[in-house]
Formats: sequence, structure tokens, C-alpha cells
Amino acid sequence: MSKKNQGNPKTHEDLKGFDISINEFGEIISSYSVDKLNGFLNDNVEDKKLKDRDDLNFKED
Repeated sequence: MSKKNQGNPKTHEDLKGFDISINEFGEIISSYSVDKLNGFLNDNVEDKKLKDRDDLNFKED
């Protein structure tokens, strides 16, 4: 049995208005472009697989 979500989830300030769904053909439909989502993820999420590599140059904040 599936559980229906009530209301909108909490989101980051930069993602206000973001909506994603899957249509009847299995295609992902999003209100944001893939480039905009990738930019947000690059800025806000640490990549656990890459954090200990010495050969990559990341900008330090």
C-alpha cells in the first residue's frame, strides 16, 4: 500500500518552485533544467566519492 504525501516538502531557498514528476511513459518531467539542478548540487552537496582525492583541484571557501 502506498502512502500519500500531504502538502509540499521543505526545500532549499534556491529551489523554490522546483517540481519533478514521472509521466505515463516513464519520462522525468522537471520544472528546472538539468544544468540548473547540477549547478545547485555542485555548490551545495559534497561528493563523498571525490572528497579524499588529492589529484582534484577544488576551490576552497
